[in-house]
Amino acid sequence: MTDEQTPGATTPDPEPAETEATPVTEEAGSLAGATATGTVEVHHANQLRSAKFKELMGKKSTWAWLIGLSVLGGAVFGAFAGPVIGVLVLVGVFLIVLAVVFGIADSRAEDAFYDSYCSTHGLTRSPSPFIGELTPLLRKGDKSKTDEMFTGELAPGLNGDLVLYTYTEVHRDSDGDETETDYPFTFVHVEMPEIIQHLPLLRVQRAGFRLFDGLEDKFGGADRVTLESETFDKRFEVFVARGQDQIWVRRLFSPSFIVWLTENPQKTFAFELEDGHLVAYVSKHMDDTESLEQVTEVGSFVAKRLLVEVAETSPRAERESEA
Repeated sequence: MTDEQTPGATTPDPEPAETEATPVTEEAGSLAGATATGTVEVHHANQLRSAKFKELMGKKSTWAWLIGLSVLGGAVFGAFAGPVIGVLVLVGVFLIVLAVVFGIADSRAEDAFYDSYCSTHGLTRSPSPFIGELTPLLRKGDKSKTDEMFTGELAPGLNGDLVLYTYTEVHRDSDGDETETDYPFTFVHVEMPEIIQHLPLLRVQRAGFRLFDGLEDKFGGADRVTLESETFDKRFEVFVARGQDQIWVRRLFSPSFIVWLTENPQKTFAFELEDGHLVAYVSKHMDDTESLEQVTEVGSFVAKRLLVEVAETSPRAERESEA
């Protein structure tokens, strides 16, 4: 069997893409990265926030809401509770509405960044993003949300999705009060039905507390795979379906692929494969160009490694090797 072309080599930094500038309606020339034509290259979700806020604050309708709601609130409370309370309510309402305006500006800046990222990377931004419960990660939590989904060619010859996703755990105390904890992720999703016959299930997850390894092996519903790498073993745990062909799995985790996994991806990186759906993820929502490109790069590398092994163990490849 031959390894993938360069799985053991450190993945080179992606060359900077030639980005199309995203227009800014006002004062573009005052922003970092502004061009002589009055446009600005967008590299971060917060980059245009101040410009969008200034744009909103420059509208008469914004001031009409700010002043109108503030005066109305102050007048109503002042009439019932006295002028001092009325002034305090006026100021409070003004600040609340101002915060709402800032939130709208922040959302518009984020939209501008993601639109720009998709435009410069040949992806399509979904207007109604949704991804099903395809793998264990996507089945966690009491509720979940697909925040963003960008679809297209992630790497040459490899189509898939770049997804921002959040699952939420709801906790209830003895009084019935609820608290929610969000767990955000950014991941690459690639569908590869051709791998199902070889590897229907694979979980490469971050190593946990070794104290519970025995319990997880007994009740986890999957077989643990131990690879001959102490460094890899400290970082990852590998599980496959019970009865899985161990020889195929060990061919997949070639020495060079193991080295790449221990040296290249982000610390929170992990991936899982179920019924032909690969999800390669990191924690947090990535909101800048460099981080999104990095997640795409490592996720695509894993996907290609899986597909290379499938191609090398296809019936045709096996016949040629026997000839």
